[in-house]
Amino acid sequence: MKQYRQFERHLNLNVRGLPVSATLGINELSNQLKTQNKEVYKLGLGQSPFPVPESVVEELKINAHQKDYLPVRGLPALQEAVANYYQRTQGLYFDPENILVGPGSKELMFILQLSYYGDLVIPTPSWVSYAPQAHIIGRHVYWLPTRSDNRWLLTPQELEKLCKKDPSKPRIVILNYPNNPTGCSYTETELKELAEVASYYNLILLSDEIYGELNFNGAHVSIAKYYPEGTIISSGLSKWCGAGGWRLGTFTFPSSLSWLLEGMAVVSSETFTATSAPIQYAAVRAFNGSPCIELYLKQSRRILKTLSHSVCEKLTAAGVNTATPQGAFYIFPDFSAFRDKLAQRDIHTASDMCERILAETGVAFLPGSEFGRPDSELTARLALVDFDGTKTLIKAQTHSLDKELPKQFVNDNCSRIIQATDKLCNWLTQ
Repeated sequence: MKQYRQFERHLNLNVRGLPVSATLGINELSNQLKTQNKEVYKLGLGQSPFPVPESVVEELKINAHQKDYLPVRGLPALQEAVANYYQRTQGLYFDPENILVGPGSKELMFILQLSYYGDLVIPTPSWVSYAPQAHIIGRHVYWLPTRSDNRWLLTPQELEKLCKKDPSKPRIVILNYPNNPTGCSYTETELKELAEVASYYNLILLSDEIYGELNFNGAHVSIAKYYPEGTIISSGLSKWCGAGGWRLGTFTFPSSLSWLLEGMAVVSSETFTATSAPIQYAAVRAFNGSPCIELYLKQSRRILKTLSHSVCEKLTAAGVNTATPQGAFYIFPDFSAFRDKLAQRDIHTASDMCERILAETGVAFLPGSEFGRPDSELTARLALVDFDGTKTLIKAQTHSLDKELPKQFVNDNCSRIIQATDKLCNWLTQ
């Protein structure tokens, strides 16, 4: 009984005080305000605005009758499709048996930390759930600093600085690009340099490439190309396929880490058992690709590119320091230039700023402190998703694929985001 109480206290300490995930929380608050007939611009939750491709939806309908439990690691046809996807898009070769399918990459990340005893290393800013998962499990978290003048990206120097302190310490390093919350991504040279450090210190890299297909130029490169033996690639359907609610994620392992895959499969068998069967059958179609899906991706990329660059230009013109994204649907502006002006309005933190902006303009977005930055830094994340993705894709088809979309296109078809940006800039400069 004494041991039980000690365990209970330990568990409570791990979860006590942890709020609901910030992105889900801001979405629930936004929906609540809308039920009160208040105008809300939803730039908080990073949910893809685009529909699931029709061919993938049709495949789900065809397989709605699939009711049997599938293998813990995933439907073999889906494992093969994922392996073929990486061969086709990245020139990387994986054994289909080394693909693990789960109910969202988020669940797989949690099980990875549960299965491996190493510390978690996270560049900041980072997605809101990496660190809380580590806290729940009881792992140590090390934040690695980044700088706005380096596009908020991890440098090999910062990574090596940490590793030198204890070269033999087991670590999982999360590399997420295009990045949530910044939208920024790495060049091949930067990936090579990071891979050299990771290889030297035998790190496990969790390369979160869930936004890889939303690289604006369609030129995403996996760091597994340069550090294959130590990289686990995380992906899924939520972002590039618009299927966040379907909850399907994939982890792709090199053969050298098959022991870790085995451990995760054991935990998976005792927790989620298997991912939804109809969703897995539909995902085969998504990962196998098709001309229609490739067109869908090209249109999605150029819409997001034109939109993010238009918003960046508006923010920059208003005096906000903003790193230009290379992918995804996020912007991470720094409002420090307005520090004195905000202080006159009794606003001293990013949290205060976001709360006041929501109350006074209806623009909902998240402070940088939710992504591991100091609250005093006055950074924040805007998710550029408050528009009708279905209609916008249809309108984009009237413009030649050989050219970038004009700015007027997003003014006409993503007007709520443009209005929200204008309201934000006006609020700052009033």
